Amino acid sequence: MSWYVLYTKPRMEKKVAEGLEQMGVEVYCPLITEIKQWNDRKKKLRTPLFKSYVFIKLEEKSRNQVFDVPGVVRYLFWLGKPAIVKDREIEIIREWLEEDRVDDAKVEHLNAGDKITIKNGAFKQQEAIIRDIGKRKMRLVLPHLGFTVEVKTKEVI
Repeated sequence: MSWYVLYTKPRMEKKVAEGLEQMGVEVYCPLITEIKQWNDRKKKLRTPLFKSYVFIKLEEKSRNQVFDVPGVVRYLFWLGKPAIVKDREIEIIREWLEEDRVDDAKVEHLNAGDKITIKNGAFKQQEAIIRDIGKRKMRLVLPHLGFTVEVKTKEVI
């Protein structure tokens, strides 16, 4: 069995994951806690790490059954075939979220477009390309994993 990536309708990731679990499909929808602020209040929300994406593990012959779940749009394709994510890559994402060591990042003299090698944490030794840098966040493209990751930083210089 392989891990596949499903593209979902916007803001349907958790509902799609629940529906797939009820069908007996192994699902992974990585969630992060964010604090959202409105004019009158703040609230902690669990939001998907990858917007509009859910990982599923099933046999190739069973791939079409997922379209019975409302909110599923299509599979993510890579080079004309359904994208397959390695077990180790799923484990890296799980470890990264469990360790919550993202705040250890520090950015010094980096610009959008720079190539870097991550030195520690769950993505250790992974090459990344900086997409953009904000005051407290940075977006990294991990080409070998096929993902863009938003990283919170302590300080951006």
